[in-house]
Amino acid sequence: MAWRMLIWLFALLWLAALALLAVGTFGLFGAECDPLSGIFLLPLGLPWNLVLGIFPPDPRFWLAAAAPGLNLAIFVALSRMLGRRR
Repeated sequence: MAWRMLIWLFALLWLAALALLAVGTFGLFGAECDPLSGIFLLPLGLPWNLVLGIFPPDPRFWLAAAAPGLNLAIFVALSRMLGRRR
């Protein structure tokens, strides 16, 4: 049960960080364009964000936005593995 809540909380945080990135990057809803709008994605995507320097500059934006998905996939896999042991 705790794993399921952790997974949903992480997914909601990821979606909120993506929404803040979109609002700050594109100036949606009358907000000013802010270069630091993606700062909330960094801690959610660690440690994968630290490896993005090996990729060319063009896909780094999309890879940084998708990096929390790897952590979410790890959480789901751990949840399933631990659920089978019970």
